[in-house]
Amino acid sequence: MAKRALALASLLLVWQSVGGQDLDHLARAKAVLAASAGQCVFLELWLAQTREQQRRGLMHVRDVPEGWGMLFVYGREREIGMWMKNTYVSLDMLFIRADGSIASIATDTKPLSLETIRSGEPVNRVLELKAGSAKRWGLRPGDRLLSP
Repeated sequence: MAKRALALASLLLVWQSVGGQDLDHLARAKAVLAASAGQCVFLELWLAQTREQQRRGLMHVRDVPEGWGMLFVYGREREIGMWMKNTYVSLDMLFIRADGSIASIATDTKPLSLETIRSGEPVNRVLELKAGSAKRWGLRPGDRLLSP
């Protein structure tokens, strides 16, 4: 009985890390969003680099901490479609070109939706942030993500 309680407590701690999915296994990076309004925002990022990591994304996550996001990194530029399957939090999605400039922004995405959210042009990265971040920071297409 004690082993079972300890195992359950450990599982709950992992789930509480971001409200449902343990993202500790993902590589991390720091980045800066440079807004045209002159503001710079420093971010901590989880990196979704493999096909499996990109497939899971922020599924089952119940909260994205302020100043954190997930950066999906694709090898070549192409039009990208994202969805919110099994994603419980509303997000802002920044579709980013190879030169680091933001091509388009989808704000306040609908949780659990299967609707495809398209980049509208070839990009090679997508940055997912807590909904409202793009508005709060004054981000617009043409602003830049400076990252490693």
